[in-house]
Amino acid sequence: MDIRESLSMALRTLAAHRLRSFLTVLGIVIGNAAVIAMVGVGQAAQRYTAEQLASLGTNVLFVVPGREDARRRGIEPPATLTWEDAQAIAAQVPTVRWVAAQINESALASYGNRTTPTAVTGTVPDFFRVQSFDLQQGRFFHELDVQRQGRVVVLGSDLAAKLFGDRSPIGERIRLRNLSFEVIGVLAPKGAFLGTNRDDAAYIPLTTMAYQLTGRRSPYGLTVAFISVSARDEASVSAAQFQITNLLRRRHKIVDEDDFYIRTQKEAVAIAGNITGVLTILLAATAGISLLVGGIGIMNIMLVSVTERTQEIGLRKAVGATEGDILQQFLLEAIVLAVAGGILGTAVGTLGLIGIGWVTPLQAQVSWEAVILAVGVSGTIGLVFGVAPAQRAAQLDPIVALRST
Repeated sequence: MDIRESLSMALRTLAAHRLRSFLTVLGIVIGNAAVIAMVGVGQAAQRYTAEQLASLGTNVLFVVPGREDARRRGIEPPATLTWEDAQAIAAQVPTVRWVAAQINESALASYGNRTTPTAVTGTVPDFFRVQSFDLQQGRFFHELDVQRQGRVVVLGSDLAAKLFGDRSPIGERIRLRNLSFEVIGVLAPKGAFLGTNRDDAAYIPLTTMAYQLTGRRSPYGLTVAFISVSARDEASVSAAQFQITNLLRRRHKIVDEDDFYIRTQKEAVAIAGNITGVLTILLAATAGISLLVGGIGIMNIMLVSVTERTQEIGLRKAVGATEGDILQQFLLEAIVLAVAGGILGTAVGTLGLIGIGWVTPLQAQVSWEAVILAVGVSGTIGLVFGVAPAQRAAQLDPIVALRST
């Protein structure tokens, strides 16, 4: 029988059983949509993470206290980094441009009858250069503010809007943990970083934070959460990492394992990419299980169809249809169901990614590799899971088939 005639007959048969065909296709639709959506979300997460790390600044290195393996096990890192370490890096490492130590805390910020929780970062003027912040109005604090433990604050744009609305906050005073601070600047919007909104934050001098707001003192110096360093250029990053490591080992009198580690921006991007890549594969594999379930559904429905159409099969074989003709028709029916499910699933998955882009910061895009893979797998599933029912139909004895009616 001509394949076009078999295809036409398969389409007419499926159309005659619309509800059953729809329910069969539904499993494939869900599977394809899930695969396409999960791959798109995973790839969007990779891009988003890379963009977030890039927004921290260019040629940046992060000096973090404690051992990296201990942090992975959730062990609280020791306070091994100090502001004096940051000052030594700035003074003695020739390949760095800016160095910024910082302390992070949370506090209630209030102005008048408005109060909101916020993140407070105690740092130095170079912090704004290292992390590429821009001013919306006012000024950054100066080195003199750090030396004098000045009670001045620079607000993120969201925090300024929460406390002051449309008014200019410059020159006004807010309270952080019952201490009064003069607002000297408002930052241009920067966006969130790994779930932390940098626009909903207050930035004050490091010394003010340590000696007035948190009371942090140590016999080893002014301890800090970590140190951000900007190398002079991209070619200087490796040299800066090597020189900072040697300097801190000498300062900390280390003879064995380091009590700090340095992560470059590129390394952070690569690590984040590896993590999100593995998550993408896991999400796609989990979603792919539904494709397998959809294939089993096709096989079940085709087996039922063979049982219901025993008379038709016997009659066709009695008038000259070969086993190949019967096999071809039932295989085509299974493949049509799978491919239709693949096409509809692609449409549903694409709409899902558009919706995700509306409600989340992830700008998910359709991966054509995922579409080709999902639709190809759908067609393969239709072929594989349609073989057993088709062979069963093709091997029916026409006399037995006709007698069974």
